[in-house]
Amino acid sequence: MIKPDAVRGGHIGAILDKINAAGFKIVAMKMTQLSKATAGAFYAVHKERPFYDELVSFMSSGPIVAAVLEKENAVDDFRKLIGATNPAEAEPGTIRALYATNVGENAVHGSDSDENATIESNFHFAGCDVFAD
Repeated sequence: MIKPDAVRGGHIGAILDKINAAGFKIVAMKMTQLSKATAGAFYAVHKERPFYDELVSFMSSGPIVAAVLEKENAVDDFRKLIGATNPAEAEPGTIRALYATNVGENAVHGSDSDENATIESNFHFAGCDVFAD
């Protein structure tokens, strides 16, 4: 998911270019805006954390680009491509090193497991909207 800060910053094309250059196939994609309720549901796993309310407010503050990516070893490879959550700690050339503002506004979200990738894909897309091989 490309987060509101990166959308506002005009980085959608550059981020998608990096994703394509890294060998990912985009099998579903849409631009949308999450309501506070929808953002809260998406990040429900963090509900008890102190940053939850701020995260929900940020994620509902503007449009996002949700996408489903396909590639062998997709989750691990995407986590490497996006870089550390804190852009100050992200490897040079990663998406967050290039486009993130700070820990809270870090340009992109990537699933942390195959199981969560499936859950998150189903959150944003109906099965008929995903064109996987």
